[in-house]
Order: sequence, then C-alpha cells, then structure tokens
Amino acid sequence: MRAGAGVARNQSQLLQPRLPAVRQWRMTALTKSVSFDDFYAAAAQRVARHAYALTGNLADAQDITQEAFARAWQRWDSVSECEAPEAWVRRVASNLATSRWRRDRSARAAVRELASRDRVPEISPDLVALVAGLRTLPERQRLALVLYYLADLPVSQVAAELGCPAGTVKALLARGRTALQAAISEQAAPRGAEVTDA
Repeated sequence: MRAGAGVARNQSQLLQPRLPAVRQWRMTALTKSVSFDDFYAAAAQRVARHAYALTGNLADAQDITQEAFARAWQRWDSVSECEAPEAWVRRVASNLATSRWRRDRSARAAVRELASRDRVPEISPDLVALVAGLRTLPERQRLALVLYYLADLPVSQVAAELGCPAGTVKALLARGRTALQAAISEQAAPRGAEVTDA
C-alpha cells in the first residue's frame, strides 16, 4: 500500500458521518457506569472530526484528539460525573487546538522577525585590505587603531583599556596610521598595476 493512501483513507473515514444511533449517544445518569474504553470508542471519531475542522491538518487533529482523551482518562472519575463528558473532551480539544495555533503563530512571527533583521553586511574588498594592513602592525598600534576608529572609543577610554597614558595612545595612533597607510598602499599597488595592465 502506498504511504499516502493510508492517510487519505483515514482522512475520508474521519469525515464520514456516523450512524445516527452512535451520534445520539450521550452519557446520562443511567450510563454513568460506562467505562472509559466504551466512551472512547463512541466519541473518538466525533472529537477527531471536531479537531480536524479546527486545525485543517489530520495529523494535528489526531494528536489533539489523543491528548484530549488522555487528559480525560487521567481524570475519568470526575469527567465521568460531568453532565456531558464528550463536551468536556471537545472543550479540551478546542483549547489544545487554540494553543497549537498560537504556538505556530508565534513561531511564524519569530521566523519573520529573524528574517527581517539586518543581515551581516558583506565583506568589502576595502575591509579585507584594512584587516590585512592591520595584521602587519605591532599589536599595541593595531589595538589602539581598532579601539579608536572601529570601536569609536575616545582617547581616554582607549588609554584606560590599554593601561597607558593618553599621550602614549596618541603616539600609537599617529604611528599606526602611518604604518597602516604604507601597508595598504603596498597591497593596493600591485592590484592597481594589474588593473592598468589589463
């Protein structure tokens, strides 16, 4: 048998109307002694149709139906005393379907929000050249340049992070700028020559 054929058959069985005698079955004071198994056999298909109508998904409807009946089974002593136990199970199934819909809606909203967030910008050739140039510098010059220009910190805060006076930071920045300019110019010269030769 094909995998999808079972689902289609189950779905068509789920939606077929039951016999009038079974549809009219209700738990009254005279039938309080009915076992949970009998109750489940008589009401499961109707509750499943109810859940399917709410969710539009057979697998979800089956899950909801089973969960609703599991909760009824756990509380069968009190549920069987209700005036309409099937209505109790339908209410639980409706609540479960609503909870599932809300959870799915929240998940879809979270996905949309994550998708709409600003993406990480692409790495430009200029940034690659800058990072390559920074790698050629001594560590303290590189750190001073990154903190001052890229992290946008004031000289006093750079000095605090490096553990040195502000004058030393200014000297590191001046030397670092000069060395960085030379390093980037060296990298750009061969590229510029390739472009002009082509």
